[in-house]
Amino acid sequence: MTAVERIEEQLASLCIAKRSTLSEEPAYLLDIDVSKPAQSESSRFVAVSCSNKSIRVYNRETLNFLREYSSHPGILNGVRFAHTCDSVVFSACSDGTVKCWDIRLAAQKAVQVFSGYPSNIFISFDINCSDLIICAGTEKVEKDTFLVFWDARGVTNSASTTKEPLGVYSESHNDDITKICFHPIKPNLVVSGSTDGLVNVFDINEDNEDDALISTCNSDSSVSFIGWSGKDYRQIYCMTHDEGFCWWDIAQLDTEEPITLLHVLDVRDTVCIENDSLHYLVGGLYHNKADKLFLIGGTSTGSIHLISCGTAGLSLAGTLRGGHSAAVRSCCWNPTDESLLTGGEDAQLLLWKPGAVERSLAKKASMKIASSVQKRVRVHNSSLKSRKK
Repeated sequence: MTAVERIEEQLASLCIAKRSTLSEEPAYLLDIDVSKPAQSESSRFVAVSCSNKSIRVYNRETLNFLREYSSHPGILNGVRFAHTCDSVVFSACSDGTVKCWDIRLAAQKAVQVFSGYPSNIFISFDINCSDLIICAGTEKVEKDTFLVFWDARGVTNSASTTKEPLGVYSESHNDDITKICFHPIKPNLVVSGSTDGLVNVFDINEDNEDDALISTCNSDSSVSFIGWSGKDYRQIYCMTHDEGFCWWDIAQLDTEEPITLLHVLDVRDTVCIENDSLHYLVGGLYHNKADKLFLIGGTSTGSIHLISCGTAGLSLAGTLRGGHSAAVRSCCWNPTDESLLTGGEDAQLLLWKPGAVERSLAKKASMKIASSVQKRVRVHNSSLKSRKK
């Protein structure tokens, strides 16, 4: 059995280890992140952004609820832990701010607020691997769409509670910037995706936006998810709002080789699933040890499909059943212990581990949440604009 086959078998054997308790006000779980462990330690915390404008923090091992931050005036669009301090968590909000929270403190007040420009509505963000730079992407307002950057240093000991931006990129996208993802090990590289179909790679060490733009890839659709993969993370991949998938090798930029590894217009039509179907894509996970990229998709009734990616195409690696009772909206892969966290429209947070046994046998009742929640969850504009470069 090859290393890849072993990993595929291990992923397919993921079982529910823990299940979060439902809160008093059920909400969709829209984004998940795990705290970055210190050396020789495991992650301690999980943060979840919810459709009721709150961030919930849980114990990573037990999924016991620890605290909630609910003082958000707008829709939350992402949650990220700092890389160097596992008690610091960031969130972006449609009110034009990125906030920083210290979960060691009982206070509901953010320890730092990164403010944008007056018209900014943030719908995506990330922090680089050295915790020095935050970048947030805006919704298109009139003709403008921005990548906004801040200096993130000194967030927990700063006397000033509000930080102004360092600057912006404004020329490289012409529609909502739906996703931002810094490189896992190179703090100067960031990739952005937009409803204009473009996926742009920037080197933020350069002096201006034109010089910073290393690569523009066109997904020909509205980008819903982006990530890095491959040895030394020299590949980028994206998913689209109409369930397409693109995968590029930016290491080939300076060669004659094509950079496109795979382009699938609709993954739902490509992956064969016996006695089941694929309704949507959730995200991706790159398995470093096996040098293998997997996509995570699902069904409206809560089944989770793990899809293996190769340059020859996509294939089903396994299906996780019996966890969620409604669509899965978020996932987070933890390479430290090779576990998977998933969150859904059933307001449940699940921790999956290889060969785990769930102690509580009480199956949670199906609770697809009423449409009042859906009204609070942002759905992106379906009119797509593409431009070739």
